[in-house]
Amino acid sequence: MNKLQDKIALITGGASGIGKGIATAFVKEGAKVVIVDLNEELGNQTIKELQAHQAESIFIQANLVEYDKLKGIVKQVIDTFGKLDILVNNAHASKMNSIEKTTQEDLDLSFNTGFYPTFYLMQAALPHLKETKGKIINFASGAGLNGDVNQGSYAAAKEAIRGISRVAANEFGPFGINVNIISPIADSPGVQKWAKEEPEYYQAMLSKIPLRRLGELESDIGRTAVFLASEDSDYITGQTLMVDGGSIKLR
Repeated sequence: MNKLQDKIALITGGASGIGKGIATAFVKEGAKVVIVDLNEELGNQTIKELQAHQAESIFIQANLVEYDKLKGIVKQVIDTFGKLDILVNNAHASKMNSIEKTTQEDLDLSFNTGFYPTFYLMQAALPHLKETKGKIINFASGAGLNGDVNQGSYAAAKEAIRGISRVAANEFGPFGINVNIISPIADSPGVQKWAKEEPEYYQAMLSKIPLRRLGELESDIGRTAVFLASEDSDYITGQTLMVDGGSIKLR
């Protein structure tokens, strides 16, 4: 269990859900992780759990929409650990609405928390990832690939992330940096809440998954991220990995 031994990973939205699942999988493989999250209480709680596996891991409380501070987050990682090997852009917030009713505020929420932090953190991390021939993992969604109704602002931002990730794969590849995308269906706290509020829609969604279950945060999504962050994926870049139980089959 040392695929990421002594690697330094920066994970946004790492205090809960998919981000926490990835961080947990990483520390169990020997990585030192820096989780970034807006929620200070959850962040402090999660980092204590992670430190049981990797004592040097740290939590940075930050609001990712404050773009002028993103370079400072990367600098703090470098000042603390001396390098950066892995960047995971996971954080994203959005509001469901039909296109007809989507407001500028809805669009701003999705792009300001998802696309722009992903872009600016890749930009800020690039000089350091050049030194380590590092890995970038960004996140897409079936909402963008399928065009799910009432997900206009979210789908738009997620597809923008896929687009810029492919550009980054081409631009960063000559430096030995891999850039890949995970598109998951996961048993996250948000999905669990939705399942209780809309059980019929939840069951309908579940029935369309060939494997008939949601992805586990650590063992399914986290372990896929370990693969993409490790040397096992050195010859894979610019790809979208559907970690969704077979729901979408890309060609």
